[in-house]
Amino acid sequence: MRNVTLPTRRLMLLDTASLYFRAYFGMPESVKAPDGTPVNAVRGLLEFIDRLVKDHRPDDLVACMDADWRPQWRVDLIPSYKAHRVAVETETGPDQEEVPDTLSPQVPVIEEVLDALGIARVGVEGYEADDVIGTFTGRATGPVDIVTGDRDLYQLVDDARGVRVLYPLKGVGTLQLTDEAWLREKYGVDGPGYADLALLRGDPSDGLPGVPGIGEKTAAKLLAEFGDLAGIMAAVDDPRARLTPSQRKRLDESRPYIAVAPTVVKVAGDVPLPEVDTALPHAPRRPAALDELAARWGLGGSLHRLLTTLRV
Repeated sequence: MRNVTLPTRRLMLLDTASLYFRAYFGMPESVKAPDGTPVNAVRGLLEFIDRLVKDHRPDDLVACMDADWRPQWRVDLIPSYKAHRVAVETETGPDQEEVPDTLSPQVPVIEEVLDALGIARVGVEGYEADDVIGTFTGRATGPVDIVTGDRDLYQLVDDARGVRVLYPLKGVGTLQLTDEAWLREKYGVDGPGYADLALLRGDPSDGLPGVPGIGEKTAAKLLAEFGDLAGIMAAVDDPRARLTPSQRKRLDESRPYIAVAPTVVKVAGDVPLPEVDTALPHAPRRPAALDELAARWGLGGSLHRLLTTLRV
């Protein structure tokens, strides 16, 4: 009896907020529902998903959500984490993120449309979408395409497992296919090495201070010399190691930050994911509800094209 090779399923994970922000800024606010409400982010995201499914034909698709865009367990370790993006502080739940006034009302519509389509939508309390993506990626048994405009997720790239990041350069029609070869060419590191590089370099957009005086190029050189963050810190304690006096001093003074930063920077891989059907739908799960949403919000050709693509 000959061996039978079972087909391998391809999983696509969407960093949904990253994509609907891009859709919002990439499509004019003149795109409106019949009542005059802007729906540029809604329709833009549907256009994105249509193009992604057409071009990459995933077997499974998950829209990963930020149930908590600034988890307290990260803030407890680094208080500046995303602090500059807080619009309203709350005592009983996550702080509210600064979001354009005409985008906020579109997010619940996006969620309703995805649910009616039957596209799996997963957010877990206390975690960011990045953490949901990291956990799905770790559990995947086949290749994974992560679609995001957030370079933090480069840390998940793994050629051996077929994990790559599709980074939108212009809409989603032009994507940077980020694999280990691209990371080494651009940054001199592999996937896990990117997390160490980001930690050392810092990231103002996330409120991560980094190590003073250690920029991207210096961080890459240190990682090439000493292997990883642990190797660099071991070199700080080794007088024979090839570090400049200023590098040794700055790294030594940054030990409190370096001790906690890996937990903040690295995506979680142990999020308690709910049971969910991730299979790409070929027909809407709730067609009547979808028809009602399409009429109310004027989703028109954007939704029709996606439905046509899903049926193929």
